[in-house]
Amino acid sequence: MTDAVCLERYEEYLRDVKKSSQNTRSSYLRDVRQLGDYLSTHTAATLDTADENELCDYIDWMRSNGKSVATVSRAIASLKNFYQYLVSQGVVEHSPTGKLVPDKTTQKLPQILTAKEVETLLEQPQCVDVKGYRDRAMLELLYATGIRVSELISLNITDVNLSAAVIRCQTRDKIRVIPVYPAAVGALSEYINFVRPQMIASPDEQSLFVNISGERMSRQGFWKIIKSYQKKAGIEKTITPHTLRHSFAAHLLENGADLHSIQEMLGHSDISSTQVYSHLVKKQLKDVYAKAHPRA
Repeated sequence: MTDAVCLERYEEYLRDVKKSSQNTRSSYLRDVRQLGDYLSTHTAATLDTADENELCDYIDWMRSNGKSVATVSRAIASLKNFYQYLVSQGVVEHSPTGKLVPDKTTQKLPQILTAKEVETLLEQPQCVDVKGYRDRAMLELLYATGIRVSELISLNITDVNLSAAVIRCQTRDKIRVIPVYPAAVGALSEYINFVRPQMIASPDEQSLFVNISGERMSRQGFWKIIKSYQKKAGIEKTITPHTLRHSFAAHLLENGADLHSIQEMLGHSDISSTQVYSHLVKKQLKDVYAKAHPRA
């Protein structure tokens, strides 16, 4: 089987069977394609004939060419996934990735804001025009629920239940119902009832949050908004689109929430993804101890 056919069928599998996102498919395919390019240049093997030694040589080649630990680790994960697929399809008898082991690296803990910094950030939108009301509702909802920015901008008006104080968040085949605290419900209520009707371009518009043109807010548009409020708030920490999500999880954990509840709200399929916040909270406690204990 040619490399092109291998890649084409693998892409169909990721899209139609695994229901992987576009970003996941692109990442896996890029890593496998790069292996194919290496094999065609340095060996006589193809993707379905490469053996363990050739794959080990490829990973060593990546390292020798200055690829980061994270890049190499991601490539190894992608190749393991790809060859598991080939085994399942009977294309190869055994996966040649058994000897591939990612380098150990120190887990980088996510950046979070303190409760005071979050409060300061949420105070920045001024409710003097439609944009201010909309921005306040977006920031409050993001911190109230811990949803991803992509999920925030994908919400429809029908996903909000103000009387029950919950939102419905759907990602592919998974639906989460997440509670919303009263201040966020109030901000949403004002936006939905009085502001959004003035902003939407069409009465049929389903998007919960819209831009100045009255159409669904984009990720880039929201990113510009949050960066502008970060600047106004005077917060010097590096804020990413996930900062409020990380802060939401860490603050819940600090205040007694259990990991499984946080996992459900965040939509993590694996509890190990949520456990990073335990490490974060423990690190903060150690930092406080080191600064405050007279003999530390």
